[in-house]
Amino acid sequence: MLNMPAFLLRKKMIIKKLAQCGATSENSAKTLAEAGILNPNAFPKIIEDLEMQKILVRTKDKKYYLNK
Repeated sequence: MLNMPAFLLRKKMIIKKLAQCGATSENSAKTLAEAGILNPNAFPKIIEDLEMQKILVRTKDKKYYLNK
């Protein structure tokens, strides 16, 4: 299910938005809304998948940054 085109596009968009706002460390982490992601709670499985793949890291205060 997470390999369907709509989900792949959503994954890419989340990664792109976090990169554009400079969320690359715990100090620069952003909420999904702060990163400009529309309807950030619409696809929680995508966020979970990105975390499991170690692409995203969630902070204690529920902000995210890219694991680069």
